[in-house]
Amino acid sequence: MAFNSMAFLFGLLPAVLVCYFLLPARWRTGRNWVLLVFSLAFYAWGGVRMVPFLVLSILLYWGGGLLVAPGRSHRKGWLMASLVVNVGILAYFKYTGFLLENLNALGLGVTVPEILMPAGISFYTFQGISYLVDVYRGTVAAERNLPRLALYFAFFPQMIQGPILRYGDMAAELRQRRESLEDVTAGLTRFCFGLAKKLLLADALGQAADAAFASGDRLTVGLAWIGAVGYTLQLYFDFSGYTDMAIGLGRVFGFRLPENFNYPYITRSAGEFWRRWHMTLSFWFRDYVYIPLGGNRCARGRQIVNILVVWMLTGLWHGSAWTFVAWGLYYAALLLGERFLWGKALEKLPGAVRHLYALVLVIVGWVFFRSATLTQAGQMIAGMFGFAPGGAWSGETTYYLLQFRWEWILAIPAALPVKPWLEGKLTKADTALTRGVLLWGPKLLAGVLLALSILRLLSATFTSFLYFQF
Repeated sequence: MAFNSMAFLFGLLPAVLVCYFLLPARWRTGRNWVLLVFSLAFYAWGGVRMVPFLVLSILLYWGGGLLVAPGRSHRKGWLMASLVVNVGILAYFKYTGFLLENLNALGLGVTVPEILMPAGISFYTFQGISYLVDVYRGTVAAERNLPRLALYFAFFPQMIQGPILRYGDMAAELRQRRESLEDVTAGLTRFCFGLAKKLLLADALGQAADAAFASGDRLTVGLAWIGAVGYTLQLYFDFSGYTDMAIGLGRVFGFRLPENFNYPYITRSAGEFWRRWHMTLSFWFRDYVYIPLGGNRCARGRQIVNILVVWMLTGLWHGSAWTFVAWGLYYAALLLGERFLWGKALEKLPGAVRHLYALVLVIVGWVFFRSATLTQAGQMIAGMFGFAPGGAWSGETTYYLLQFRWEWILAIPAALPVKPWLEGKLTKADTALTRGVLLWGPKLLAGVLLALSILRLLSATFTSFLYFQF
């Protein structure tokens, strides 16, 4: 079930809100059970046969956490065993087909089975790894209450596409939290903004991107840039829109989920971009892979190896294809270059030049991410820089600029920190009018965006979230 579906907006969401808030606030266990039951129903909507794998994973993490807690014997061995089993489950579902296809390419001739990957397995596996490691390190206590830990893994607002939670960030709120009318209205307001990002911007710009990537011999330089920039914006509004909805719903139920985006397209370097994009994933790899490997507190050669390992894994985490491996290595090369080669020279350049440098590199990177094959990625990148089979421009290029002109126009300010800048100006003015605008403006705008989103949803075909596939 997706947040942008009629079944969720007019079925599950109203039902869970009614059932949740009908229970007294002091009955915390009861409200947690409501969320757990509806979370499992939300997950089962996409396929009941996938629920046992989620339940099995939860049981493994629950038991593993008890076995690796400080004071238990052989806990390091139990930690390694738990990690191997759970990572093995992820690897089986996500990489078996990829491995066998590559073996077949070498002439092995084995049958590639059709394996249906459980939704959200990449996200809840990483949450499980962080839970086990944090319990082993003693930074969080092992959770003995199975339903409480199950809600951490299955919490429907974020389990499918994140943000990636640490148990320490959620443990206290699972036991005791306080919902308020202010949290409910603020959460629903943010949900509406996220829904609009997805339905009004991402889906429209995605049509232009899809057409460009499928253009083949009709590809022009202009169409290549439309496809690359369109996908750059589509992915941001799609994924950040989902994150807004997840954080908003979490706040409705009294949870403060971590932010996942910080206006990444204002970046001035590749390194800064990854401090702003999918932040919970970046921090996860930093804390559970990069630092344990030695981080940057080692010789330069070892640092290079550490960065290559992290970014190879980051690419493979996103998908089992060579395009994702190339995308990960592409960022490894950029980060290594900024750290050891041209970083100091880059810092001396004017801000506008640094921003243009970073933005072009990010856009090129997303071409690898979007392409079905390395050949297609090469053709698109070559087309962007003047080697397009269709020449410089075409009527098709003009069509996609004009057909989605309002989306192109609105996407630019929506991707920039206009909102915090405007809020700062209004707060500084501090008049009755500006206070009223700050109080009611976002809520009224959210209502308008919700109405427009529902109209778009009723008049268009359903499109799933891009990160659902990962």
